[in-house]
Amino acid sequence: MSDPKSGPAAGDDITRDWLGEPTDGAAPDPMRAARGPAKPLPKRFYREAGIGEGEGGFRLTLDGRPANTPARNPLAVPGRDLAERIAAEWQAQDEIIDPARMPVTRLVNTAIDGVAPRRAAVIDDLAAYAGTDLLAYRAESPERLVAAQAAAWDPILDWAREALGARLILSEGVMHVAQPDASVQALRRAIEAADGPFRLAALHTMTTLTGSLLIALAVLRGHLSPDEAWAAAHVDETYQASVWGRDAEAEARLALRRAEFDAAAQVAALAQ
Repeated sequence: MSDPKSGPAAGDDITRDWLGEPTDGAAPDPMRAARGPAKPLPKRFYREAGIGEGEGGFRLTLDGRPANTPARNPLAVPGRDLAERIAAEWQAQDEIIDPARMPVTRLVNTAIDGVAPRRAAVIDDLAAYAGTDLLAYRAESPERLVAAQAAAWDPILDWAREALGARLILSEGVMHVAQPDASVQALRRAIEAADGPFRLAALHTMTTLTGSLLIALAVLRGHLSPDEAWAAAHVDETYQASVWGRDAEAEARLALRRAEFDAAAQVAALAQ
């Protein structure tokens, strides 16, 4: 790592290893970059974050020098709007660079370093959610929760059946229910249709945060807004809070997850 006081030599690429993947040649975990750093947070070593246009798209620059991902790939994206969102996260850092405040950057790093080289494995991982989707498992009681789940989830199931050709069988409680092979294959095709590593990484993040591939696909395809999707994914939590009251620590954890979800929805929209 270069000395923050002197900075890299003119023309050098800037690479940092505290935003996700190791730079020691280890095989990347495609979603590791979406988790917090294991090392002490570094001091800000640059004055200005910007973007530059080149062969690889729009690349983050720090004091005019092109920046790399943790695995030393160019930190470049296909669209200017997404690049500007990344640069804004870097510019907003204070004396200490906090990756927790850079969810778009971390997801883009994940897409470039982890998802692009192992797209098939990420698709396989996502396809497993087709058989365990949150929306297929309904509460048996109380009636208010049953009604809330139906109101939020049934329209998404209808959309999945009509738009994706995927009909899910519902179950009460936690008893596993096998979904029709045709529906599972239809959902896999929908995953495979996610173009490029950025939208696939966003789909993976939204799915794992909500437990619902259907909700994530609905956001990816513009059927649900991020607000609508987040509300649908947390019907149970909203009901529990209405009965037992809100817990400050749980709310704080939920807010962090919501920031990750919103970042994924932004990347999905801006990487089209």
